Amino acid sequence: MATIGNTYLSLADLYKRQDPKGQIAAIVELLAQSNPILEHSIAVECNDGTSHQTVTRSGIPTPTWRSLYQFVQPTKSTTVAVKDATGMLEAWSEIDSKLVEISKDPAALRLSEAEPILEGINQDVATTYFYGDQATAPAKFTGLTPRYNSLSAPSGQQIVDAGGTGSDNTSIWFIEHGVMATHLIYPAGTMAGIKREDKGKQTKDNGSGGVMDVHREKFNQDIGLSVRDWRRNARVANIDVSDLSITAATGANLFDQLVKTYHRVTKHKTITQGKKVIYCNSTIMEFLDHQSRRANSNALLTWREMTKDSEPVLFFRNMQIVQSDAILNTESRVV
Repeated sequence: MATIGNTYLSLADLYKRQDPKGQIAAIVELLAQSNPILEHSIAVECNDGTSHQTVTRSGIPTPTWRSLYQFVQPTKSTTVAVKDATGMLEAWSEIDSKLVEISKDPAALRLSEAEPILEGINQDVATTYFYGDQATAPAKFTGLTPRYNSLSAPSGQQIVDAGGTGSDNTSIWFIEHGVMATHLIYPAGTMAGIKREDKGKQTKDNGSGGVMDVHREKFNQDIGLSVRDWRRNARVANIDVSDLSITAATGANLFDQLVKTYHRVTKHKTITQGKKVIYCNSTIMEFLDHQSRRANSNALLTWREMTKDSEPVLFFRNMQIVQSDAILNTESRVV
């Protein structure tokens, strides 16, 4: 498998490189803990301003078996042009100037006050990554679900139906991160990730004659998603959460679904391979643990010490399983 990241950096890497003072770099370490997309996704600068235009191959040319002196009709692959747009997130932080003045470490104080605002941005990006839809929310970017939301669409061949009904379903996502697969995008000529602008000390009016001095900061992030080759991702949809059981006697047998989906993504071998990661929420992680022990499926799950803190990381065959609670338990049935 080819290694990615030598040319195209993860969003976390870009944070660190583009902020030499370390202000945002310190923040991303915190954000990546609750949004693993930041750690695994690569980020690519848009090739058309605030949008990114790509060409997706929709058909492979068919060769001809020929005899001597027989003419062969030239063929070519068929492609579809796709244009993905970025969305803009913005938030402001204010702190009483007196607190800054009496603090022994003003920078740390301001960071601590900004943390909840940054976490709000972080969670919104993670949710939009999976569920954003510019058709219904034009200010956001389009995430994965609208692209894999119909069993009869071309991308439907990458959806495994776990059989759930109603509106208490969840999904497991197999995502290949790579420049020719799935990656984040940011506007041309800008900095990737969260941008911080220190507005300094300002006098704030409450509208009733009262005033106070505050230190203001503005945080904003312009971000989008491009799926260059939809065949490299897959979705286990319609996992009915209320029907799950620890023995898989009722509801979805999660290992059956993982095996089916594994073969959907591994059958599309290409020259440029990215990093394949499996995403699910805490509910699915728990039931994976239960079902693996009771169904003697531990051979499919392995724990490896991969992090800098020697924390164990879960793998299904050769793919890392990562928990993201941006994936909901309230999805409607995919048909």
